[in-house]
Amino acid sequence: MFENIRLAFRGIWTHKLRSFLTMLGIIIGIAAIIAIVSTIEGTNQQIKQNLIGSGSNTVDIQLYQNDWPMDFSYNEPPYGVNQISDSVLGEIRALDEVKSASKYASRQIYDGVYYLNKAMSGGYVKGVEPDFFSTANLTVKNGRLFTDKENTEFKKVCVIDTSLAEDLLQNEEAVGKVLEIGGDSYTIIGVVETRSTFEPTINTIADYDTYMQKESGNVYIPLADWPISYRYDEPENVLIRAVSTDDMTAAGKKTADIINGSISPTDDTIKYQSKDLLEQAQQLQQLSSSTNSMLIWIAAISLLVGGIGVMNIMLVSVTERTAEIGLKKAIGARKGKIMGQFLTEAAVLTSMGGVLGVVSGIGLAQIISIMSGTPIAISWPAAIIAVVFSMVIGIVFGILPSHQAANLNPIDALRSN
Repeated sequence: MFENIRLAFRGIWTHKLRSFLTMLGIIIGIAAIIAIVSTIEGTNQQIKQNLIGSGSNTVDIQLYQNDWPMDFSYNEPPYGVNQISDSVLGEIRALDEVKSASKYASRQIYDGVYYLNKAMSGGYVKGVEPDFFSTANLTVKNGRLFTDKENTEFKKVCVIDTSLAEDLLQNEEAVGKVLEIGGDSYTIIGVVETRSTFEPTINTIADYDTYMQKESGNVYIPLADWPISYRYDEPENVLIRAVSTDDMTAAGKKTADIINGSISPTDDTIKYQSKDLLEQAQQLQQLSSSTNSMLIWIAAISLLVGGIGVMNIMLVSVTERTAEIGLKKAIGARKGKIMGQFLTEAAVLTSMGGVLGVVSGIGLAQIISIMSGTPIAISWPAAIIAVVFSMVIGIVFGILPSHQAANLNPIDALRSN
């Protein structure tokens, strides 16, 4: 085997230009496929990150009527929908897919929160329990979080995020300032920010609108204080943190099923649903991948052309080395040895083309990314498969020339010299 490989490299080096031109079809095909796959992977990762962020794995389970979340700024709480009990929350936390869970109340605000004479617009007020912050992947930037005691004793304290601190307080020192929330005064005791530094890629107006809605700002008050500023017995939502990104869909659906099993609304259109961003990302990824799959098949045609080129040059090589083959057979070389030598040469030739194709494909993907701004992600499994596939092409298209060489009559082969 090693001797065959050595002879294969010697033959390739002897006919450098011919060998390179033979490999060119393989190089182009592999390079095109690697570039396309890298672009698809990069686009899929961007879609996933734009929707679900980077590693927070949080899923919102909210009360919906038909396909719309219920807004209690205008709607009365529906009959038969109770607040989420500790036992229901315990069932949710016991799910294998759930790392942590916390209930909360929420209201989008356009003019109900004020600092001095400036109103918060478009952000959210959320009534939360102390464990909400860890579930939401929030960490303290300034000040502190409120305690269980402050929650149970109805202390009018609040925590804001960095977006609200920048927008409403104009980056003033926030801790100690007083906000008017729903007509009541709350003292800011802390400012929080997400642990992730992820920033989504914004390419369209829709991306911008989604991002700005998410980043309008939040103010958090103790859940026990919610009835003071808003309404008693208002149905709550649940935020869960899945064990992994891949568990988000299952965790959200199982959580919604548990909560729906604990309520009995008189209106069948009212139920809890998970805001499944992972599922949305997967749908967009499938659309992106299916759009590009045809490009991969088109690029694969060049591999077929490259394989035919390999077969052609190997037939030429057999013709050129007829006397050599006759001499080897005359001194006892078996058909299998002759066939193995030419198959090895074909496999080495196409494997070299595969390696060069992978390198060229990575370079091509980088160029595409720079010129078009399209993100890329190099798929090393795809690169390994490409090299192995190129070797298989060499073996498949080398069978006919190898078989022809192995079946040469040694007397006729020697006479041809």
